[in-house]
Amino acid sequence: MCHASAATVWLAIVVTILSRSHADRNVYPSAGVLFVHVLEREYFKGEFPPYPKSGDASNDPITFNSNLMGYPDRPGWLRYIQRTPHSDGVLYGSPTAQHVGKPTIIEITAYNRRTFETARHNLVINIMGTEEFPLPYQAEFYIKNMNVEEMLASEVLGDFLGAVKNVWQPERLNAINITSALDRGGRVPLPINNLKEGVYVMVGADVPFSSCLREVEGPHNQLRCSQEMEPTISCDKKFRAQFDIDWCKISLVDITKVVTIHSHHRTDPNTGILAEFGEYSPPSEFLKSRDYFSDFLVTLAVPAAVAMVLFVILGYTMCCRREGVDKRNMQTPDIQLVHHSSIQKSSKELRNMSKNREISWPLSTLPVFNPVSGEVVPPIHPDNYETTSMPLMQAQTNLQNQITIPQQRPSGWLQLTLYVMSTFRKLEVNGIPEERKVAEALNL
Repeated sequence: MCHASAATVWLAIVVTILSRSHADRNVYPSAGVLFVHVLEREYFKGEFPPYPKSGDASNDPITFNSNLMGYPDRPGWLRYIQRTPHSDGVLYGSPTAQHVGKPTIIEITAYNRRTFETARHNLVINIMGTEEFPLPYQAEFYIKNMNVEEMLASEVLGDFLGAVKNVWQPERLNAINITSALDRGGRVPLPINNLKEGVYVMVGADVPFSSCLREVEGPHNQLRCSQEMEPTISCDKKFRAQFDIDWCKISLVDITKVVTIHSHHRTDPNTGILAEFGEYSPPSEFLKSRDYFSDFLVTLAVPAAVAMVLFVILGYTMCCRREGVDKRNMQTPDIQLVHHSSIQKSSKELRNMSKNREISWPLSTLPVFNPVSGEVVPPIHPDNYETTSMPLMQAQTNLQNQITIPQQRPSGWLQLTLYVMSTFRKLEVNGIPEERKVAEALNL
């Protein structure tokens, strides 16, 4: 029983693994024709377990990763886009003639972002070659109101090819390639006003370009394009209902007249393995000793020597080049020395007065006339008194502490009575009010 149950469990595991491995899918695109393969989410939902709750619709976020078997990325001609995890992925591109007859195996890995399970399928691309391709006349249109995944839809692409066929009137018309404007250096649009990224669509035909398509090459339309104005194209109304085409960016190419430059110098891609250059020789483990004395001299000794020379020059200039007081006085005019000496004496006297404020007031500050009679009083000091040492009179700044004494002239002088006001400062000296000093002066 134990062996039977173990075999049953092993069989269940094998069946589960086989159920998650899908058979390879084969597609057969043509060289020079647009190839589009949609990675449908519904196709891979069966590879993952259902929702645990019954009745809920399965809407797991699924993303895809695609790469060439044995390589980390896809071939250069194959692109992939998936806008959101809830939308289908799309593989698209235009295979070239050099890939004809070489099966290209693309590994497609689906990731379930809810359960973190994966499922892997293989897509085998068998590129077929035809004599009709590439078509000789190719035109590339820039559609401003479309994203690349919208343009890859079969209905939208069919409507665009129908509008081009109505204008061009060819016998064979095919889409050659589709490229997003972002791959051409365009900017990501702002998420406002339903702005689109823009897409370039290249189509090919077997007949020359129609007159409508060549209208953009006229000088009038070229001038309008240079001024960033829309050109006047007669067939634009056939596209305007669904496709907003920038006619200034249309490209018309006749490959029968294109000259291939340096085509014979083109080399075939190799295996990517470097040629043999011999064995690698690593550096020795034993390093040679190096003398750093010369580096020390250059780094420290030279700046120190320069600094010492500058210090000697500065010391000589400041200490040995002084003129001295005697030499300075000899070169100075006498009038400047006299002015300087008088200023020094006055300043010294003012400092001495400010240090000792308890002495009596200088005689030079007392009145030298009788305020009543107007008689001039002779000076108290003798004639030989040195006036240069007399202190200066103090400034009268305290106006609110002033007193006035009226003075009257004799009546015989022009029969007029005049009163002369003599102003004195109301101060205190040694605790005695200044009024007493004024009274003593009046009694002189």
